[in-house]
Amino acid sequence: MRIGVFGGSFDPVHYGHLLLAEQCREQANLDRVLFLPSAISPFKEQGPEASDKDRLQMLALALAGHTPFEVSPLEIERGGTSYTVDTLQALADQRPDSQLYLLMGADTLSGLPRWKDPTTVCSIAMPLIVDRPGSGPIDLDTLSTLIDPERMEQVRQHTFSTKQVDISSSDIRLRTRQSQSTRYMLPRAVEKYIETKKLYQD
Repeated sequence: MRIGVFGGSFDPVHYGHLLLAEQCREQANLDRVLFLPSAISPFKEQGPEASDKDRLQMLALALAGHTPFEVSPLEIERGGTSYTVDTLQALADQRPDSQLYLLMGADTLSGLPRWKDPTTVCSIAMPLIVDRPGSGPIDLDTLSTLIDPERMEQVRQHTFSTKQVDISSSDIRLRTRQSQSTRYMLPRAVEKYIETKKLYQD
């Protein structure tokens, strides 16, 4: 089975996340995409505003009815700082017959050498790199010191552009605090959940 691994805070999940994942699934012929909300990101000074339970529930609402998409609580259940290499190793152990693909935006690629054990990350999972609004051309030179030429050629074959919408979780949180509309930025079920739970309020 070909499994895409999509990590992030998902605070909250929105249509930008969903569209990126669906296009990756289709273009890379993935059988499944796992959404893994992080416990604590090593690159963010503050943790998520919404609780772990709320972020998992919003993901469940957003992905409902689309069987190739699945929520994984692995990083939240493990707790502490969420390192991608640890997550990928755990997934590889759980699903030894599956081929893992790490969904990664071009804007994230430049910071990959600062990750914990980036060489192992690239060996366990095939980096599947997609552009994002304003990220500029995809530059694979970052990977040249992390992987061998054969693996690099495979990465090149899994690099593509996607149609995307410029939506961010931070903007949704800000608009919510300012009592501005977030309609059509995220699934209606997620929007109603935020309203009901009064998330992202001052």
